[in-house]
Amino acid sequence: MANTDVLRAIDAVLVLGVEDTSTPEGKAADALVSQYDLSNVVGRLTNVAIGISSDVQPFYEIGNRYPTHLRPGIVRVNGSAERAHVNGALLRLLLGDGAVSPPSGPAFVQPSFNLISTLRDPNHPTQSSKITLFGVKFDRWNYTIPSDTFVMEAVSFQAMRVAYEET
Repeated sequence: MANTDVLRAIDAVLVLGVEDTSTPEGKAADALVSQYDLSNVVGRLTNVAIGISSDVQPFYEIGNRYPTHLRPGIVRVNGSAERAHVNGALLRLLLGDGAVSPPSGPAFVQPSFNLISTLRDPNHPTQSSKITLFGVKFDRWNYTIPSDTFVMEAVSFQAMRVAYEET
């Protein structure tokens, strides 16, 4: 049984996630931050949907008809964005060693990002909430070129953990 909350925000920003420079992802991100002198924000996402699901499992004691308590299951944080505006260095980082031809090795690392989304209520303009996803990795990037309208991009992602803050 999955319990899912869907949180929607108008837009979000991407920040390079250099949490641990000893990991391959951290080394790749740190090298690009130094090489291109990147500021904090490297991309923006619009029409972001963040989904948090946890597989709560009921625990039944022998002889009881109803569960005695609920046990937490695996927590999954995923989402998607309708449009992505990114820095060119970000695309190079996404490709990693695959950006050079031929790639230096059979496998290359995929970077992780922090996604920061701010939620605002028009009725309370001084209040806002902030959702930060840590360790975000893109698992799908679609680039659609229709014949009679605008070029559209879409991205979906998985995250390691999430933080929620009200201000």
